[in-house]
Amino acid sequence: MVEIVNVVGSGSLKTEFDLERVAADIGSIAEYDPDKYPGMYLRFGEDAPLITVYRTGKYIVTGADSEEGAHEIRERFLNLLADNEMIAEPDDEWFRIQNLVCTAELGESLNLNALVIGLGFESTEYEPEQFPGLIYRPSDADSVVLLFASGRVVITGSPDLDTAEETFAALQDEVTDLLAVD
Repeated sequence: MVEIVNVVGSGSLKTEFDLERVAADIGSIAEYDPDKYPGMYLRFGEDAPLITVYRTGKYIVTGADSEEGAHEIRERFLNLLADNEMIAEPDDEWFRIQNLVCTAELGESLNLNALVIGLGFESTEYEPEQFPGLIYRPSDADSVVLLFASGRVVITGSPDLDTAEETFAALQDEVTDLLAVD
């Protein structure tokens, strides 16, 4: 079963902002330090998704655990800006989900060295001294898959859950075929 652990969405407002003023007006839920980063961080609660707002009016939502959650935090953000008269209406130019980060379990331990060979050198990276997982870029998917020796899998880059599930199903088939050959 593929589970969403992070949703990344981005959008654009029809206005530019003086982020120093916006952060001061919004208060403690906003953080802006242009010496560290050019965007303003906004978080409605300690465990809430993070919204990064840029001077240009573009913004990014990260940390939602569902697509609905990303849309809900977007609505709350737009209402906050409208309530504080920073935008006329709680609306943006566009917003879309860019990326899902999902996890899944293959249900068995993996020999990552053997999988590098089986999946192909051209579509894998594995440097255990640098990172404990095998990075796999399936040729027929936009997603990137991280495989760990424990059988745990991380799928990133999928625009929606269906794509992540298709990527995982294809991976399961491929790994099963490779393990059957051993």
